Amino acid sequence: MKLTNTQSMTCVDNHLENNALLVEPLNISIVTETYPPEVNGVASTLARFIRGLRDLGHQITLIRPRQGRGDSPVTQAHFQEILTQGIPIPGYSSLKIGLPRRGMFLQEWSVNRPDLVHIVTEGPLGWSALEAAKKLGIPICSDFRTNFDAYSSHYGLSWLKSPIQKYMKYFHNRTNFTMVPTQGLKNQLHNAGFERLRVLARGIDTDLFNPSKRSKALRESWGVKGDEEVVVYVGRLASEKNLLVTVSAFKAMLAVKPNLKIVWVGDGPQKSFLELTCPNSIFAGIQSGESLAQYYASGDIFLFSSLSETFGNVTLEAMASGLAVLAYDYAAAGQVIQSGVNGMLADCNQPNSFVNQSLELLKKGPELDALRKNARQTTLNISWESVTANLIQNYIELLHSHPLQEKKMNALALSEACIKQ
Repeated sequence: MKLTNTQSMTCVDNHLENNALLVEPLNISIVTETYPPEVNGVASTLARFIRGLRDLGHQITLIRPRQGRGDSPVTQAHFQEILTQGIPIPGYSSLKIGLPRRGMFLQEWSVNRPDLVHIVTEGPLGWSALEAAKKLGIPICSDFRTNFDAYSSHYGLSWLKSPIQKYMKYFHNRTNFTMVPTQGLKNQLHNAGFERLRVLARGIDTDLFNPSKRSKALRESWGVKGDEEVVVYVGRLASEKNLLVTVSAFKAMLAVKPNLKIVWVGDGPQKSFLELTCPNSIFAGIQSGESLAQYYASGDIFLFSSLSETFGNVTLEAMASGLAVLAYDYAAAGQVIQSGVNGMLADCNQPNSFVNQSLELLKKGPELDALRKNARQTTLNISWESVTANLIQNYIELLHSHPLQEKKMNALALSEACIKQ
């Protein structure tokens, strides 16, 4: 019997999930410069991965900068935190960057040696972890989650782009492998000289982000009547999100439908600019959890013109919430959207493409509902369980490549036996 692509993917996902359940618990040290309650895609994705690992019985030690005076380390079942000193990131005052702590890592990991070290961010704390793990011979994997080189041009630091690229390449090429969220990014980094790259996609919580969270009361508070469309943006209000294009698109749509409104969910340095230049705007501030899900589902169209994402979690969240998404043919959108079927894609190389496609959305009428339903359906096949299972499989292969990790060979042998079945 020949399987369809969807059936084949489901079989693979189920196989990985079953193998993940059978692996002996691992002792994993994760190093990051961002974690909830900080609000960004890296923090939320990492928290979801950690939850999945803990649910499967793996022991996680999270090392991160202290986020404020009241921040204290958490110790729970299968999870403990070690907090270090941090300083604000320029342009991101709400986020902290960790200071070098090589000595701390050497001491901690000499006494409590992890099976592997997973470095999420490439700041001074991540560099210290890399140096210490290399010295102690502990297997290391890393994530490429943020285009810091691309961000530099948005903050008047274009001259730093080349040095940042060189540092990032040197950093990641010293790890055993680097995980990236899309094949497109893998190809881009490979061409730039990055080595040992692996694709690890992102999942979506379709129970949380769900069209059923749509709120008539919330829509009425925005001044929306009946079936009038609402445009939504979710993310940081900052120049690296390419918000000028979002504003241009919305203004073009507004010329066609003067009652159209746009809801900005998030905060950042460009809020004042948006208040002055974008009419019919509603600023909701930072939202999370059920409240965020309600804001998504109460909209109709999602505009996301960023070209600096490594993935773009908000794309999947909007689709799962039943919105018609317009984004560039790039990152997550380029991976999951079939233009005209479950969303709309703009050409990255055509300056007017995003604005033109936004107007096409308004012309669709009843077809807009089909886009929204198909968007929701697409996300039902992207589970966090299968993505976490893929992460564990990467961990297993990392341990297998390090013969010094003999105490975990029974776990590896068990996993290999499962894979061969």
